[in-house]
Amino acid sequence: MSRIGRAPITVPSDVTVKIEDGNKVTVKGPKGELTRTLHQDMSIKLEDGVLTVTRPSDNKDHRSLHGLTRTLLNNMVIGVKEGFSKTLEINGVGYRAQKQGKNLNLSLGFSHPVVVEPPTGINFEAPSATKIVISGIDKEAVGAIAAKIREYRRPEPYKGKGIKYEGEHIRRKVGKAGAKGKK
Repeated sequence: MSRIGRAPITVPSDVTVKIEDGNKVTVKGPKGELTRTLHQDMSIKLEDGVLTVTRPSDNKDHRSLHGLTRTLLNNMVIGVKEGFSKTLEINGVGYRAQKQGKNLNLSLGFSHPVVVEPPTGINFEAPSATKIVISGIDKEAVGAIAAKIREYRRPEPYKGKGIKYEGEHIRRKVGKAGAKGKK
């Protein structure tokens, strides 16, 4: 039995979960509403404020879907209750971020500024010129937009310049030794 899949999900009192035919699950909470259609082989039950996911067999596909389905449901419940956020840090001379309306304007050493438009349900904040906070109720969307922004200027290994996740460790390389000591 899947250790993750068999763990029950406690639904908070201010969150409502509605399970429709075809495993279409709608979760409403104080931060918003999320809807997702999960695999029809998994059975999802809501009893006394506790969500449980069970699988029909020990077939390999069902075993892999069991933990995935439970995790997706748990992320939906946490998202509408508390929300998710990712923080990015910018390192480099002249590299900075600022918020313009809803959009994020990035100066990353290119000949032009990079303007990032937030998808629906995602908010950008720039508490300082070198910090970006991405928040929203959908964990998948928050992670995807954070990865997209990081791709504009990935951290390089020699000076560490670029956009990195908060707390990410960049493996540094030693530069050229050059012609030191040679005649």
